[in-house]
Amino acid sequence: MAEQLPISTASNQQYGMRLAQQKSQQAVPMGESPVSAPQQTKPTIRPGSLTPLTAPTARPNEPITAGANFGPGPTAMGAGIPMMPSQGAMAVDELRQIAQIFPTDDLLDLLDTYGNEL
Repeated sequence: MAEQLPISTASNQQYGMRLAQQKSQQAVPMGESPVSAPQQTKPTIRPGSLTPLTAPTARPNEPITAGANFGPGPTAMGAGIPMMPSQGAMAVDELRQIAQIFPTDDLLDLLDTYGNEL
């Protein structure tokens, strides 16, 4: 049978908590120390294995704006880059929902002004 760990308590606890901690460890004794878990190794990058910034491009026919939401090339969505909605877009969506319930002239004018810009 494996050896049990000794009862240990944390210091600087509130009055009576140390005794309660000792009693709880006596009721359910702590098991043995686990065998050291295998260390997970991080992938290492060897010096000189990264492409230098001054290297010529590997994609000479792709525009530099590929993946951006402006300029030539595919947009972020077309390039498969997940995009979070902007705070402004979320606010306009909320205003549209409010306008469906309370369609005031001022709110509809606001949506006409800003709703199409995002």
